[in-house]
This record gives sequence, structure tokens and C-alpha cells, in this order.
Amino acid sequence: MSFYVTTPIYYVNAQPHLGHAYTTIAADVLARHMRQRGEDVFFLTGTDEHGEPVALAAEKLGVSPRELADQNSVRFRDLVAAMNASNDFFIRTSDPEHEAKVQEVVQRIHDNGYVYPGHYEGWYCPRCADFKTDAELIDGNKCPIHLIELEREVEDNWFFKLSAFQEPLEKLYAEHPDFVLPDVRFNEALSFIKMGLNDISLSRARISWGVPVPWDESQVIYVWIDALLNYYTALSYAREGEDLTERFWPADVHVIGKDILKFHAVIWPAMLMAAGIEVPKRVFIHGYLLMDEHKMSKSLGNVIDPFEVIDMYGVDALRFYVLREVAFGQDGNVSTGGFESRYTTELANGYGNLASRTLAMIARYRDGVVPDAEPDPALDPDIAGVAERVCEHFDRQDVSGALEEIWQVVRRLNRYVQDEQPWQLAKDDAQTQRLDQVLYSLAEGLRVVSVLVHPVIPESAEKLLEALGRDDLSLGNARFGAVPGGAETSELAPLFPRVERAPA
Repeated sequence: MSFYVTTPIYYVNAQPHLGHAYTTIAADVLARHMRQRGEDVFFLTGTDEHGEPVALAAEKLGVSPRELADQNSVRFRDLVAAMNASNDFFIRTSDPEHEAKVQEVVQRIHDNGYVYPGHYEGWYCPRCADFKTDAELIDGNKCPIHLIELEREVEDNWFFKLSAFQEPLEKLYAEHPDFVLPDVRFNEALSFIKMGLNDISLSRARISWGVPVPWDESQVIYVWIDALLNYYTALSYAREGEDLTERFWPADVHVIGKDILKFHAVIWPAMLMAAGIEVPKRVFIHGYLLMDEHKMSKSLGNVIDPFEVIDMYGVDALRFYVLREVAFGQDGNVSTGGFESRYTTELANGYGNLASRTLAMIARYRDGVVPDAEPDPALDPDIAGVAERVCEHFDRQDVSGALEEIWQVVRRLNRYVQDEQPWQLAKDDAQTQRLDQVLYSLAEGLRVVSVLVHPVIPESAEKLLEALGRDDLSLGNARFGAVPGGAETSELAPLFPRVERAPA
């Protein structure tokens, strides 16, 4: 079966920060997990490069919009690589193939009767590239996200008949109660629909940096219409000479932040319906990483630099922290102190120390060979079925729940070491078989844990599996006792060494 997962495409008017990394990491974890299940996976990310925010930022810097897009797109591509993301394609909305496909779909929407000329007057946020209703504003006329005062915009544009999809969207939500997750975001999107949908601008008249409207080249396609279509257009040219649309569309899950819920959960499916294209199976909406009670944002100046964290602690530590500290789907506070605590207690002292002790004892007491023994039934209640439980969490994009299932096993294995005390068993020849069983159970438990946690901390999990002499990542064998003893182990440097200072 195929599995198609996407991140939102990131806007190039500023440099990337941890909020961007968060979404990329989460989507990558889903992609890696589904590959372990044997699925045919396609993972898309990229950059959104058109529209007024890019044009304004470029003007301030004294460069062209294209030059700014080229510069900052590289930074986002570097971020994706630094996150160790396994994306199959990196789309840029300035790609000529994307632009041509956007025009084709928008023309289809027009030809199907869902576009008309109209007049717009209202509030517009240049940083969101979004038209705001009075109800969405705070403190008079401020954007609730960027906290800047907005001005009234007046334009004659082409409009999309979003209002025509009131009933079709309500039917979609009624028939597919998991179309949007988590439930609180489903309810939020449905409430927005039930309040009544107004038609929206499909084009902008005063902007030149964008995709020309195919029947009216005096205007460009509104940047959000252009951007949303990337999920569909990418499949047509991601692999040279091959169209992957039939193979992977509709998308299985779009992973997005809650600030763009309206576009993905309301406007996007309506656009697809208007074009006669099947809607995606799910939109999963995560919350904000908060610092000082505000969404992490370069424009607000409250960020943790992901590159700096990676330089000191490694990419796996960052991937683990953002998915462990905040329940995926909810808002949550992050901090350098919280990062250090998770790193020390759960990665270094929990998983890393368990690995070091287990390998050291196998080397010392069994000459580096995992004993051939039966798994200890005392561990069955904690380890049996853990792979199935982890898969159930991933099927709901509950990455944090999956991690908690895995870490319950890590904690149980650490208690097992303390309870069984292999160093004492090694002193008694009568306990030889018991020591074999304990050492095998520890090695086997670590193997299962490492396979399951591989999507989150791939580099560390692979190092440990290699040291255990077992490199099979398939979930089919992630069962306690599925792999016999006899593997030759090797030395393993500390997976999560002590770091003297915290990231700035």
C-alpha cells in the first residue's frame, strides 16, 4: 500500500526556526515508521516562495523576490537535511512545473463555474498573507498571530465560490469524523464551516511576484491557492519522466500547525472538490511550541536555534525532545532547561545507559555473544504487544503516545537490571542459565525498543542495533523473543554523552 505524507511548505520571507523543524521531524517520523511497515512511502516538504510577504522582505533587503527565495530556500533545505529528514522530494513553488500545474488546476476550477470577478475590501495581514475577518482580530485591528496592526485592503479580484461548498464540506465532516485530528481541531474547523462560508479572493491585483492567472495575466493567483496545490502538483514531476499522482494521491496525511487550519481543513478540500480532485484522507494539526507563552516565531524574537542545539547535542536529541516534551497535537512550552532534563534523564541515563550496561555485561560475562536463551516471561506483560500498540498510536498520528509506550519498556528494562543484578548472578555458577536468560532478555528488549524508536532517533537506534549485531528494522520482527541469541556484539561509544553547556 502507498502512504503519502506532507509538511506545509515553509515561507521564505524569513529564516527557519524550531517551529519549522518540529513539523518536519513529525512528518519524517511518520514516513520512517510506515516504511518499517513495508508501505510504499512518499514524503514531501519544501518552500512557499510567492506572494506579498516575500516581495516586501526582498524590497527591504534590496534584492529581487527571486534572489530572496533562492537564498532562503537553501536555508530550509539545509534545515531538512540537518533534521535527518528522509523526504523524497523538496518542492519550490517557483518551480516552473509547479506553476504550470497550478494554472491547469485553477483553470479547471474556473471552467467548472466556481470563479467570478468581484470586489474585496477588508483586513489583510501581509505576514500571514491572509484576509482576516473582524472576529479574528484582537485589540482592535491586530493580527492574532503576528500582533501587528492591519490596514484595510481594497482590490478588484477574481473570487473563488467557497460558499458553494458549505453543504459538501459539512457532509465530508459527517462521513469522515477523522478527516481532521485531533478532535478539538475537527470541532474548530467544523464550527468555522457551520458559521457560514464566504467567497474568497483567488487572485491579487497589485502583486507581480506569483503565478499569473491563466485567463487574466494582469493578476496573480493568491499565494495560498498557489501554495496549497503543491501537495498535488509535486507528484506530477517529483521523479523525472514519471507521474506519481495515481500512485500516491490522495494524500494520507497533511501535517500542519494550527495557525493554518482554515486553509487546510476548509479551503483546501473545497478547492479540490471544485476541480474534481479527490480530497486528502486526513489533516493532522499540531499545536505550538511556546516560549514566554507565545508561539515560537522569528518575528517575535522567541526562538531556540535548532542548528545550535544539533551542534551540541546531536540531531536525535532534538528530534526526541520536541516530540516527547509536548503532546503532539497540543500546545506546550519548551525551554533549554526542559531540553537538558529530557536529554539527561531519558536519553543519557535511560536509553543510553541501559545500552552501555547491557553490552558491557554481555562482553564481560559472555565474551561479547548474546546468549541463546528463552526470553524471561516476567517481561511479557510490559513488552508483549508493544509493537502493535505503537502502530495503533501512529495510525492516529499520536507520536507522543507511541513514544510513551516505548519508554515504558525502557523504564521496565532498567528496573529489570536492578532487580536481577546480573553482576551478582555471574558470581554463582549455579546461576549460569539464569544469567543467560537475563542477558538475552536485556539484549532482546533493547533490540525491540531500538526498532520501535528508530523513526524518532534513527542515528542512535542504528548504532545500537549494529552493536547488538542485529540491523533488521522491520516491524514484523519487533516482537520480544522473535530473534534468537548468538549474535556477536561490539563496543558502543556513549549514545548521548554529557554536554557541559546548554544551548543559547
